[in-house]
This record gives sequence, structure tokens and C-alpha cells, in this order.
Amino acid sequence: MVQSYLRHGPTQAFGVVCSPSSNSVYDGKLAYVPALEDVLVWDVKTGQMVAMWHETGHRAEVTCIERSPKGGTFAVGYADGSIRLWDISSNSVVATFNGHKRAVTALAFDDTGARLASGSQDTDLILWDIVGEAGLFRLRGHRDQITNIRFLSKYPSSTPSTSTTTSSRLLISSSKDTFVKLWDLTTQHCVQTIVAHRAEVWSLGLNSEQDLLLTGSNEGELKAWKIEPGALVDGIKESENGELSKVIHPVSTLPLASPHRVSQIAFHPTLPYLFVQSHDRSVEVFRVRTDDEIRKKHARRKKRADTKAAMGKGEKANNVPDKGDVEKVELADSFTPYLVVRATGKIKSFALPEGALPKGATQLFFALSNNAIEVYSIPQYTKSKESLPEAARLYSLDLPGHRTDVRTLSLSSDDTLLASASNGSLKIWNARTTSCIRTLECGHSVCGTFLPGDQYVVIGTKSGDMQIFDLSSSALVETIKAHTATLWSIQIRPDQQALVTGSADKDVKFWNIEWRQPDSGSDRKTVSLVHARTLKMTDDVLSVRYSPNGKLLAVALLDSTVKVFYQDTLKFFLSLYGHKLPVLSMDISHDSKLIVTSSADKNVKIWGLDFGDCHKSIFAHDESVMQVAFEKKSHCFWTVGKDTLLKYWDGDKFENIQKLEGHHGEIWALAVSNFANFVVTGSHDKSIRIWEKLDEPLFLEEERERNLEQLYESGLADTLNREDLPIGSGDPTSEIPAQAETTNVSKQTTETLMAGERISEALELADREIEAYRAYENAKEGLPEEQLAAIQPPPRNPILVAHNLEPEAWVLRVVEGVQSAALHDALLVLPFGRVMSLMVYLNLWAKREWNVPLVSRILFFLLKTHHHQIVANRTMRTTLIPLRMHLRAALLHQKSTINYNLAALQFIRRQSDARRTAQFYEEVGLDEEKILSTITEGKKRKRVNI
Repeated sequence: MVQSYLRHGPTQAFGVVCSPSSNSVYDGKLAYVPALEDVLVWDVKTGQMVAMWHETGHRAEVTCIERSPKGGTFAVGYADGSIRLWDISSNSVVATFNGHKRAVTALAFDDTGARLASGSQDTDLILWDIVGEAGLFRLRGHRDQITNIRFLSKYPSSTPSTSTTTSSRLLISSSKDTFVKLWDLTTQHCVQTIVAHRAEVWSLGLNSEQDLLLTGSNEGELKAWKIEPGALVDGIKESENGELSKVIHPVSTLPLASPHRVSQIAFHPTLPYLFVQSHDRSVEVFRVRTDDEIRKKHARRKKRADTKAAMGKGEKANNVPDKGDVEKVELADSFTPYLVVRATGKIKSFALPEGALPKGATQLFFALSNNAIEVYSIPQYTKSKESLPEAARLYSLDLPGHRTDVRTLSLSSDDTLLASASNGSLKIWNARTTSCIRTLECGHSVCGTFLPGDQYVVIGTKSGDMQIFDLSSSALVETIKAHTATLWSIQIRPDQQALVTGSADKDVKFWNIEWRQPDSGSDRKTVSLVHARTLKMTDDVLSVRYSPNGKLLAVALLDSTVKVFYQDTLKFFLSLYGHKLPVLSMDISHDSKLIVTSSADKNVKIWGLDFGDCHKSIFAHDESVMQVAFEKKSHCFWTVGKDTLLKYWDGDKFENIQKLEGHHGEIWALAVSNFANFVVTGSHDKSIRIWEKLDEPLFLEEERERNLEQLYESGLADTLNREDLPIGSGDPTSEIPAQAETTNVSKQTTETLMAGERISEALELADREIEAYRAYENAKEGLPEEQLAAIQPPPRNPILVAHNLEPEAWVLRVVEGVQSAALHDALLVLPFGRVMSLMVYLNLWAKREWNVPLVSRILFFLLKTHHHQIVANRTMRTTLIPLRMHLRAALLHQKSTINYNLAALQFIRRQSDARRTAQFYEEVGLDEEKILSTITEGKKRKRVNI
């Protein structure tokens, strides 16, 4: 009989406040921050999580977040190149766009929120239609990752008839290839390329008037550029010497306090402030001076220079602007350093709220790289020179997660509490609700465990100390100088009376757990650890483990061996050698028959404890295997590694049962439930994840087949998306075709391939059904009436019977079921034979006026894609001529319906306006004479809210 196992599945990740993979958005109350593959919405004032945007099964990390100007929608870019539109009210995905081949690094909405521009590590820019849920076009030109995108929307979209462009809808993009490019979205071409810096361009800022552009480089250089509105309105023209008119002109370089990378630039939307981040831990705030202030400053400078000249110094001051240098000095003078905001950790990104606070102050939001967020208050500018302005920290949110990597995990005996420790903090979590109950300061934790009774936790640190914490009072009870080097491992003896520690000082020490009655007379006993004996080893001790029957003690050493001793006499029993690199972790099965060891050589070895023979050596992970643990009362065991994977193994059959993905960094810690219900992992990405055992059975053969199918489908999609393949026979020496600057947006994914297969299957089913009925009708022709009864109609397809649909209606339902954003890619999968078949159904749908917008969209896409084949195929005339006639009639009917509805709506609006006007006069009680008298007296008419 085939053995079955129970499948394990992920629950939500916790312990993450904010991950450093993306920017953040802040609206003055709520912060929208990345949390690995999710987006978290925090109320920064209360410290509560308001929402979590999580899509089941999607594991790619969030790399970019952008808010729509309409406010109700967010665009979120991911590391797999996909973009999802999230609705705030429902916390669900509205649409998914797939077009980029690598991580999305920049997003920008236009001022109406109807279009979205995205930039990626694949160097492409894509413009998306939010309403139509489709990609409009792809722009190519950059040669490295795109870092920023901005729409230019302040200038009029209508241009003079003499202009060569039809719209001034422009887009600015910056990239790591040192270029800033200006794109005309109407002609879909780059109209100006600026060599902005000698190093990578990392940041780009645009003021609210959109006439000043700032760019920041990798070398700490901040440059200013003027945008000429005249050039935008008049279009791109040639001068007499053949040069094109330029839209963006260099102005000057602004000085910064720090020479580091300028990673973010932002103008405040309403207040005269400029924010520049050019240091890991601080943001410089500049105040934008008014024209009057600049003029007064120039007057003071001139006055000082004149005074010096009159005193006989005879030299003109260097800081007085010359006539040819006025513009440069004016721009440099318009920005004056105001204050520097310093955060408590390394800043990943900052964000500004839309409006200002009372009294002209504003807030500055920081997303820190150490899993925390902070909000600072920027005071209002005053002319007083008595006190320098200082930013005050308003809110800080860091308790729900660790600042550094989670290095050890431990579960209480009843699985209700989870202890996690990192460098500097020990946190106690409720394992069911995943809420943080206690946060305690500790040393650089390396290992830890609950003491018997679950009231105390003992932690082993990098300095060799043992720290005992009382959970009820949240206090450090005792610090014991146990070892002189890193305390790598700690375990309670099976009889709960003692524990053992192993350290890099080559000692294994045994400690008795003693309970003492306190002097104060309280009933609660306090715990103490008393050193009993020491076992000296020849090398650093990396791990120690008791056998569950209490007879043996296994010690893993730095020389890649494992020594097994008798627990009571410490007499040597076995030496397990075979690993090429040191054993990092080990565990012994519940029946004390098997010991499993995991090593930095990426292998896991299973040994028998009777004779020390190696049952099996398994290449388990692609990187070092950090932890291994047996499931309780089973020979199945878990391993975690630096390759971010958690794996489940059968220790008797030496088979890999399940591979669980989810973490985005090395997994350091592992804890297995005492009742075999779940397993907990802690990672370098600061997240803690619980993987629960489900009721769903798992069969190894089926799991292997599913993995092979996923591998094949992803490989097929990658092959279809390759653009570097040469034309022809595939000869690597042949030339690769040059890529056009503008192309269609297309990317095949597993979903689009499956959607294409569904459409193809529906067409095949409908064709068979129609052909069978046509054959039945042909068979009936020319037969006498007495023989007609003998011929039975063909049986209908069970699917059509179940849904009670005709074949053409079934095809329409399948096509409507494909996501709008994936429809074009799904249609590209269809062979030309299926395209001809689909044309027939398009004619039927147009004739019956079923979903005319969808019919039009499919028809125009197919005509554009398969134009040459359709033109060369004469049989298509019989389909296309009636299709044109039917579609034109359907569109005319829809046009007349829309016109009628528009006229009706305008009539209703006129009626409403007339009614409101009459009601206004009635409420105020004004007649013509009173109105005239009011006007003559010069009094303002009373405002009435309607």
C-alpha cells in the first residue's frame, strides 16, 4: 500500500513591522509599508495593524508601492515583475499586470489616476491603462535598472497646429545607466536624453509647479534642471543649425552636507520644503525661499560689498552675483538648509503626508532597515534666531518585531508560548494569535529554551553567559558566566532536573535546576542553575543533545565529528564521522534509535545509535543546513538552510516529503511542536512563520508530478518570453535582431498559458458540438417522414448540459472568465486554426450583440497580430464580411443608446439645477427689488449650503 503523509501549509508571517525591500507611503495617519510578500497598513498613533494585503500563493517580495491620486487604489510592484492594484476598502486585488521580466523598481500614476507607468530592473518602461486593465506600450532605451518615473502633467495637452506633437503628456525617467530620459507618450518616443551624472542616477525630484527637476547620483551629487514650458507647448522644433529644441536645461549643482548616495528626493506637496536623503541615518531638510527673501539677501550682500569697497579693500566680494551668473546664484540661494532629521536606525525610505499639520508644521515618516518605523514632526519656520529648529519624534513602532535576525526559537511544553531571541531582545509570543506578549532586553542570543514549568526562559549568548528571565515579572533573574566563549547549544535533560550547555571554549557543562523558596515569603519559587560537572573536549562544541531515554549524550565538534557518551558516567561510546564540514545541528528520535546530523557541507546524515553506522547521506539543501529536528513520536524530521527553504523528510525511507518556500532570507532557527501539529521557523528576513499540519493527504508520487509540471510550465513561459534568441535555425553565431524603441506589452506566465489552453479547449468542444449537429441535419435531409423518427439527435456534451448553454455561449463564458490584463497574452497562445474558429464565434456574438466591447477588443487584437495570415487566406472573407456588417450595426446601436442616455442625463441635470435655483430663492425669500437694493448697498449675499 502506498504510504501517505499529511501536508503542511503556511500561515501568515509575523514579527515583521517593515521590510527594507521597497519604499513606503504615509498619509498622516496610516502607513502603508512592505512586509516581504505582503503590504501592511499600520495606524502609527495606536501601533495597531489595520490591514494586511496578502494574496494566497504569491511569494514574490514587494519592491515598490505607489498611491493613486484618486486615493482608493494602490499599485504594488513585486520582485517577479508583476504589478497588482489593491483596493483599500476591500483589501483585495482589483487587477494584475504582467509585463516585466524582473523586479519592478519604479511606479507612477498620472494626475487622473487612469494610467500607470512602471519601470523595472529589465530596463523597460511600460505604460498601463488602469480602466481597460491592459498594457498600452513598452518603451525601451535605458540600459540599466530604472530608478524613478515622473509624469509631467501641469502643461496643457493641446498644442498649436504648427506643432509636430499632438500632446504634451510627457514622462521623465532616470536610470542607473547615468541617463535621464524625456518621453513623449503621444509619439511613444524619447525626445531628449540627458547625461545627468557621471555615476548612477538614484533619485529624482519634481516640484509642484513642475518647472524644476532635481537629480541625485551615487556619488552624492545633487543637480538642478529647468523645464521649459515654452518648449513643451510649441512642440519639438529644429533650430537653424539643425539642433532640436531642448525641454530640460541644466542650471546648477546644489551643495550637500554628506557625500554619500542621494537615495531619495522629495518636495513637500504644499509647504516650501525640500527633503533629501544622502546619508544612511539622516534626511536633510531645505527650506525653499520666496523671491522677496532672495532679493533681500542679494541686497544685503551688495551692501556689504559696497561697504568693503568704500573701506579701501578694493576687491569685489566673490559671493555677489554677476550678471551672467544671476540664475545660478538665485537657484542656489532659493534653497537654504533648515534642519537635519536623524533616525535611530538606517533609513530605507521616507514619506511625506499630503497636507500640513496645525501651525504650519509637517510630519516626516521613516521606514527603517532594522524592522521599525518612525514619525518625526518638522516645526514651522520662524525668523527667530534664539533657538535652532529641531525635529521631534512623534511615534515609533518597533515592538511587534526584532531589530536583528531571529537566531533561536523555543516552544513551551503546551505549545501556547513561543520564545524568539535575537541580538538585543527576547520576545514571547502567543503561538495561536501570533501577538507579542513580552519584550525583554538580552545579550547577543545564540540559543535558548524554556525551563520546566514554562515560567522561565534561559538564553545562551555570544559572550558565553546564560541569562535567566522570569516571564511573569518580565525581569532578568540571573546572569551566569557559564563559558568564556560563545555558548552554541543548550538542552534540558529528559528528566527535567538538569540541563547541558556546549560552548566554543571546548567545554560541555552540566547544570542542576534548583528551585528555591524566596525570603520574602511568597508562594512562588525561584529557579537557579548550579554547576555540577564539566566534560572537556578537544575542539569547539557546536551542539549537544540528550537521547530521549536519558542514557546517551551526543556532542558535535568543530572537527566535523559527533562524539556520543554515556550520560551518567560520561564514558565514550561512539564517534560519528563522515561530514566534510562541521555539524551545525543534530537531533535524536523519540525512540533513541536514530540520530540525524546537519552540516555546513549541505548534507544531512542519518545514523543508527546502536552501532554508529550511517544509514543514509542526503544532499538536503543548496546551502548550509542550519537546523534539524525530529517530529515528535515519528522518524520524520525537518531541516532548514541558508537557501531559504524548509524541508520535511522521512527518516526511514530517506525521501523528501515536502519542500516549503516562503522565507526571503537564510533560515537560522527551527522549533517543532510538542504535539506534532506545526513547525516554527525564524529567518534573516526578521520574520517568524508557523507551518501548520493540514488534513489534506500527501502522496510522494503526486507531489513529484506536481513539481515536474510546475517546472515544465515555468520553463515553457521563460522560453516564450526570451527575446535574445536569434532568428532562423538557432545558430548562436547569427545576429540578434535590434529591438525597437516601442513594442507591445506581452509576457507569458503560467496563468496566461492555462487561459489560452482553456479557450482552445472551449473552441474545440463547441466546434465538435456544432459539427455533430450539422451532420445530424444533413442526415435528415431527403429522408421520408417515417424514417426521420429512427434518426436520433446527437447527445449533447455533459458540460453544456450542466450549464444549460449553447456552444457559442459556452465559448463566450470561457473568454469572459479570462482576466482582462491576461487576455491578449492568452490569445497569443492560440494556433491560427483556432483563431479562424474564434472569428466565426465573434461573428455570432456581434450578430446577437453579446458583450460588444469584448468582441471589438478581441477582433482588433487578432487582426493586428495575424494580419498577414488573414490577408493571405481567402476563406476568411466569408467570415470577415458578415462580421464587419454585424459589428458595425452593433456599434451603431450602442452609440445611439449612449447618445440617448447622455441626452437624458443632461436633461435631468438641467431640471435639477432649475429646481435648486428656485428652492434657493424661496428659502432666502428674495425678490427682484431686494436683490437690487442689496447690490446697491454693497452687502454680500448670505451664503446658503444646498
